Amino acid sequence: LDTKKASEILGITVKSLANSRYTGIGIQVPYVKMGKSVRYKESALEKYIEDNTINHTGEAKVDWWHIYTKT
Repeated sequence: LDTKKASEILGITVKSLANSRYTGIGIQVPYVKMGKSVRYKESALEKYIEDNTINHTGEAKVDWWHIYTKT
């Protein structure tokens, strides 16, 4: 899928997706670079959505407290 279609599926702008690729910050979805073209596998987008689906706001995917307080 091209960047436009991937961004539609993820519900973000094309620019946000491009910025995430460039900076490594934000949405991290594997992609394939073919010349100047960027393509995403539909299965990679589905996996990202599945991995980042939560049931309620109190549910945490990452224990950030322990990451930040680790000395």
